[in-house]
Amino acid sequence: MSSLPTIYIGYDPKEKVYCDVLEYSINKYSSSPVNIVRLKQDSVRRTGLYWRTKIIKDGQQVDSFDGKPFSTEFSFTRFLVPFLNVHQGHALFMDCDMYMRDDINKLFNLFAYRDFSVACVHHKYQPNDKYKMDNKLQQTYFRKNWSSFMLFNCGNPELNELTVSDVNTSSGGWLHGMHWAESIGQITEEWNWLDGHSSEDIDPKCVHFTTGGPLFRNWEGKRDIDNQYAKEWNELYREMSEQYD
Repeated sequence: MSSLPTIYIGYDPKEKVYCDVLEYSINKYSSSPVNIVRLKQDSVRRTGLYWRTKIIKDGQQVDSFDGKPFSTEFSFTRFLVPFLNVHQGHALFMDCDMYMRDDINKLFNLFAYRDFSVACVHHKYQPNDKYKMDNKLQQTYFRKNWSSFMLFNCGNPELNELTVSDVNTSSGGWLHGMHWAESIGQITEEWNWLDGHSSEDIDPKCVHFTTGGPLFRNWEGKRDIDNQYAKEWNELYREMSEQYD
């Protein structure tokens, strides 16, 4: 296991560009090296840590265990982070449809000595739209979006209540609702700022495009500020592309 702060990015092949830009933005603003791991479902399947199955119903992925639709390949694998980090140190999980605007090391330093099993932004968020930008059903559940940005204190014994079997067989509502956690630390909303929802008065350290964002054709933000951050994302994409040309 790396001694550097470790960040696991949820990876889905159809959103690879989002993953690329997020990783680029993390490194751009980081004051010191960090370890970034792309959390790929096929990789954790090969390790034997993940065996959930799915069916396709009306073009939507549906989980075989709880019968509920889900959107990405990392919908459930995110909860394997404590195991992947061998129950040591702190590790951050991030959805890929985000980008950083500040130094991620600040977050790790802020929570280094706090007693919690997992920390996140305690959003009060229930989307009104029935469908997401990719025409997939929008799932509503307790603590919506809390699990999109989670800082795990991997050595906390409370996480013993979250087993590999739980990750593979428990309902999405139980996992995403963090019913497995007793002590949930609170991160300020600037670290997981949601487009179309979070206050325009907040200066985000991390922007999260929950409504689709610039990767989706014909996407337009609900507010001018959402489109402003989409322009920033596009600028990062341009910088990244020029750097690797």
